[in-house]
Amino acid sequence: MSTPVARPVPPRAYDRYEVWAPSSRDVRIRVDGVEHAMHPGPDGWFTLEEVPAVPGARYAFRLATGQPWLPDPRSLRQVDGVHGDSEVVDPRALRGRTAWSGRDLRGAVLYELHVGTFTAGDDGRGGTFDSAIGRLDDLVALGVDAVELMPVATFPGDRGWGYDGVGLYATHEAYGGPAALARFVDAAHARGLAVVLDVVHNHLGPAGNYLGHFGPYFTECHRTPWGEAVNLDQAGSGTVRDFLLGSARQWLVDVGLDGLRLDAVHELHDDSARHFLAELAEAVSAWEAETARPLTLIAESDRNDPATVTPTAEGGLGMDMQWADDVHHGVHAWITGERAGYYADFGSAEVLSAVLTRMFLHAGTFSTFRGAVWGAPVDPTGAHYDGHSFVTFLQDHDQVGNRAGGDRIHHRLSPAQHAAAISLILLGPGTPMLFQGEEWATSAPFTFFTDHDDELGPLVSAGRAAEFAEMDWDGDVPDPQARTTFTASILPWGERGEGEHARMLEWYRTLIALRHEHPALRAGDLRRTRVEILAEGTVLLHRGELAVLAHRGPGPAPRPPRAREVLASFGELRRAACGTVHMADAGAAILLLDGESGGRPHAT
Repeated sequence: MSTPVARPVPPRAYDRYEVWAPSSRDVRIRVDGVEHAMHPGPDGWFTLEEVPAVPGARYAFRLATGQPWLPDPRSLRQVDGVHGDSEVVDPRALRGRTAWSGRDLRGAVLYELHVGTFTAGDDGRGGTFDSAIGRLDDLVALGVDAVELMPVATFPGDRGWGYDGVGLYATHEAYGGPAALARFVDAAHARGLAVVLDVVHNHLGPAGNYLGHFGPYFTECHRTPWGEAVNLDQAGSGTVRDFLLGSARQWLVDVGLDGLRLDAVHELHDDSARHFLAELAEAVSAWEAETARPLTLIAESDRNDPATVTPTAEGGLGMDMQWADDVHHGVHAWITGERAGYYADFGSAEVLSAVLTRMFLHAGTFSTFRGAVWGAPVDPTGAHYDGHSFVTFLQDHDQVGNRAGGDRIHHRLSPAQHAAAISLILLGPGTPMLFQGEEWATSAPFTFFTDHDDELGPLVSAGRAAEFAEMDWDGDVPDPQARTTFTASILPWGERGEGEHARMLEWYRTLIALRHEHPALRAGDLRRTRVEILAEGTVLLHRGELAVLAHRGPGPAPRPPRAREVLASFGELRRAACGTVHMADAGAAILLLDGESGGRPHAT
């Protein structure tokens, strides 16, 4: 990141009560049932100095006589949900005991998980941070370097994806609250795992969103798919930006997380001289110096623009990484044959080659799905980013959960096809990410689920059904409000030792081990990455002196390549005396093309 020149972020005063309410004249606070008048100060802030904020105290604000009591926008805990009183939490109690110097996550193997479905929990009704701790050793054995938590900021009900959160400082109570999150982070660090948190700054959910009552947190000057945009460039936006920066600081500095994944940053509409993301990047640089450990920012962006991962000093937004959906689309469409929707321009071996070596297909070219010229090219010789600047994946929560039934790609593939597809991701030049359970080809779907109230819930259910009816979907669409839709998505860990599940798990472990073992397979240098198209269904991904042979089948792979050694394979494979590698059907092989391997052969 660039040298920090960030505007100082006012520190959160955790030992006193304060709230920003610039449109209010008389703000009252209720602390453990006792009402107090708050004192107005400069710039719309109200404080209560004479009553200390004691951990465990419950409090709420009233902005005008006769108005309802509202939770604190910067509450760290909502024991009774998004509409209840807030609880005072001392952030010093959230800091872990494990000595942790952090780790560079560029090029690391990430693992995305949803706390509620990662495990069944003690009662089988949903996972918690504490139950997730019990599976961290399995992730270490898999070989991943970091876990990426789907949003845990407080959202309505007990179950949901978390992208309708309304408490950007609070930790979802059904998962265990802030103390349990702190235990999870500490346990991960004790095992050498970094922790990244998915945060949503571009909108708030519809239920429990009281920010607009307090001040100009939103603006009509920009629109998003969810309505008014978060106010980043209009009157009052300085405090709104500080609100978001303060939330980021809490997760990274107070709780000790290692990075943030920022949801849909293209919906952060900001016409300021300095974009909010650049300001955040510079603030995080300062926090890196303060904490003496690396901190990572990962953007989800639809813009296909390498400026997102270009340093702020060079005119970019300063993100360390961005999700590369085009890589997903290219691999998915090539291995499955799907061409509907945003897969329209994907599927050929030529397109597969483009995304594996240049990350974006739409790079100043026409996008059929969008009906417009889209994106900007990635420069493989660029000095400010490389392949590691792009997060690549075969599955993620969106690409699975946005399907009507939440079906996973391996539910439609043979194990050998699955093995071929993931080898291109895990051994490619990007920063690979797995989605929970894919490593053993779990039978569980990952469906869209919610737990809204009796007023909003039926609307969400009807909207989900109507959405897929418009797509001429003729199958059942699980009701997101039904508890069974949620419980069906809970990972069945017992199956991972059985049959093809165990075989796939071993393949994932093998690929990750090879990535860690061989510098050529974990390198982010796009200049040393190329794809040789042997046939429309067969590609050879060159990674220095090594190569990944991926064949989707059916039938044998044509034009068998020559190799000095086969380091690992999945599927029926034969290496002839002359060195040619023959595949009888779909599968993958990791080949040493030249030089010495320095490691033992693996086979699955």
